[in-house]
Amino acid sequence: MRDGASPGTGRRRAGLLIAAMTAVVSGVAVFVNGYGVRAWSEVADATTYTTLKNLVAAGVLVAAAAVAGRHRSGAGFAKPQRFGQWVGLALVAVLGGSIPFVLFFEGFSRVSSAQAAFIHKTLVIWVVVLAAIFLRERISWAHLIAVVLLVLGQAALVGGLDQLSFGSGERMMLAATLFWSVEVIIAKRLLADVTPLTVGVARMAGGATLLVGYGIARGSFGQLAAVSGRHLMWILLTGLVLAIYVAGWYAALARAQAVDVTAVLVGGALITALLRLGAEGVMVPSVNGLGLVAGGVVVAMFAARRRPVLAGPQ
Repeated sequence: MRDGASPGTGRRRAGLLIAAMTAVVSGVAVFVNGYGVRAWSEVADATTYTTLKNLVAAGVLVAAAAVAGRHRSGAGFAKPQRFGQWVGLALVAVLGGSIPFVLFFEGFSRVSSAQAAFIHKTLVIWVVVLAAIFLRERISWAHLIAVVLLVLGQAALVGGLDQLSFGSGERMMLAATLFWSVEVIIAKRLLADVTPLTVGVARMAGGATLLVGYGIARGSFGQLAAVSGRHLMWILLTGLVLAIYVAGWYAALARAQAVDVTAVLVGGALITALLRLGAEGVMVPSVNGLGLVAGGVVVAMFAARRRPVLAGPQ
């Protein structure tokens, strides 16, 4: 490489760049899902909403994998070669693509989008702990400073820690976030040998299949008679955004440390806040909060670029 960096360093930098772009998608996703959940509350519950949205995302990812496969790029869907890979993909579908979506969007229907964003962004805390233990990722002081800045910034954006409540909706969202933190560790292991699109298809298609089964058992789909074109528009939009997010998330995770990717994704809170300001006229609760989040992302990227990864799957 022209700057003298090793191939591993270039791969890590590519992962961070993809993570930064995915953070923008994440910020958009939180914003549009707030509208989607509220629109669908008129005709169906949050679980039915997320099931249909995830089906759209699964379809988009399956199509992307098929296109990549036809171009023989090696980036499409690849059949797992070992029993352990099958087990890992099944766990990703359950722990990443089904149970937490039910919990998160049921909770989302009961809390504000700001509260939802804060709880989801605590993902970085749990990933730091699990990645250090199970992936043997190097956690530097810079990483810890970044996490502190990110959490304090998120808290400021919801009006301060004293403004945070912890009712049933928040508990459901926290449980979902914990499930997703475990999924990150499993996915990171799988991505050492499995393509990102394979993991993405397993997560969304496998998870959506489980959600459909759950919906049939509950009799949820009888609610769909009143669905209008406006409701379908929200499903298509949020499903497409979710597919882009999942593809970017796994592509970044395949190239960089789980801790680094998760920290950079917290920057999506900046996008959500700016969208609410521009589209809804909702003033940002704390400019300092935005500054802290931005500073945390910068520190996280600095830590990722400066410290070589000496252990753990790459």
